[in-house]
Amino acid sequence: MAKSSKPAVDRAIASAGAATRDGQPISYSRAPAADLAPWIGRLYVTIVDAPADYRLACGILNDTAMLRIQLRGSWVAETASGREQMDRAALFFGPNSRRMPITVTGSFTSVGLALRPGACHALGVPSLDTLCDRLAPLETVGLSSARWMGQFQADASPEDWCLTMESELRRLITERQAAEPDPVTTCVEAAAFTNPETTVTALARHCGSEQRRLERLVRRDFGLPPKQVLRRARALDMASHLRGVADLREAEALALRYYDQSHLIREFTALFGMSPRQFVEAPQPLMTLALETRQVRRLETIARIAPGGIKPWQ
Repeated sequence: MAKSSKPAVDRAIASAGAATRDGQPISYSRAPAADLAPWIGRLYVTIVDAPADYRLACGILNDTAMLRIQLRGSWVAETASGREQMDRAALFFGPNSRRMPITVTGSFTSVGLALRPGACHALGVPSLDTLCDRLAPLETVGLSSARWMGQFQADASPEDWCLTMESELRRLITERQAAEPDPVTTCVEAAAFTNPETTVTALARHCGSEQRRLERLVRRDFGLPPKQVLRRARALDMASHLRGVADLREAEALALRYYDQSHLIREFTALFGMSPRQFVEAPQPLMTLALETRQVRRLETIARIAPGGIKPWQ
């Protein structure tokens, strides 16, 4: 197993928010208001300062669709549709099946929210399997980029921005009379946090669904087949451990999800494009920010930490 206690840190950037014990920047993030919890997984604000000519080459691997408002920075993303270059923009990011390379130049500010599996379907978004590993203007999913960009005042606080996003989603949910995600989808989402080593057959039985129906719902609401959803969840938990944004008490349990070291290396490399050791040694601020936000939600969901409580890596 690759060493996980001291992940590499890129000292050229500094977060305007909190940091891990190892000095890695972490985002301001929180759970949504209770009335929005069926559709929103997490809200975040990332503010990072860097030299104007500093070029950060990193990547992200998200397990949910995201609405991202890029308020500052020059971005390049290598997507399934090709290279996408942007500055200030309001974008829909589909879930990732593997690491998406991202390059940012200079300081950057990004605010956004994670849409829970099933939320996109409820809001009338096309099937996620056509949007996986892609990004698109908000108009692609029936939203107004101009409206969203106009909501964020430069002198507002991160919490003000989160409240703005909640207000916009609340309006949208009411306007579209969005139903809550299918209970089978919600069950699969929970299993990806608690028991991603399960089989698809056992998962269908656990969720009280016929297997073909479960497979159809998961592809629609997660963008991937259930086996890949579980595989990705295992890898994301291990990646969080390797980057130092996980509960160290889970380290042994996370390792036991893999048959042996070669299994871990093979699975990890397929999703992240590098071995676990390379993943530890390479500076990965963007990846760590995304992993930390997901891991907070996971630990709150499975009640390992209280909502808004102290994180094990702080």
